[in-house]
Amino acid sequence: MSGANVKTFSAANWDQDVINSKTPVLVDFWAPWCGPCRMMAPVVEQLAAEYAGRFSIGKLNVDENSSLAGQFSVMSIPTLGIFKNGKMLDKIIGFSSKNDLAKMLDKYV
Repeated sequence: MSGANVKTFSAANWDQDVINSKTPVLVDFWAPWCGPCRMMAPVVEQLAAEYAGRFSIGKLNVDENSSLAGQFSVMSIPTLGIFKNGKMLDKIIGFSSKNDLAKMLDKYV
């Protein structure tokens, strides 16, 4: 489940919440059956709380939004992508530590 600061992205809100976001966006491409994705969830929630107001952070279920996952060449999950001004600028594939993700986020704040 998502924490209070973690958004749920989908095809319905993608343009508004990711492409047209005023702040950089971290998208966690995940699926419920993915063990490493479930391990990432608490890390993503901690970052969402710490970066609130500076970053928009959310999750996109690739099973429910396969066309978006394909559009951004997400071949394995978890994949965490940084979006700014409508473009994916950076991504990490696989489980990552909170410190590694924070370093990546700090480059775009």
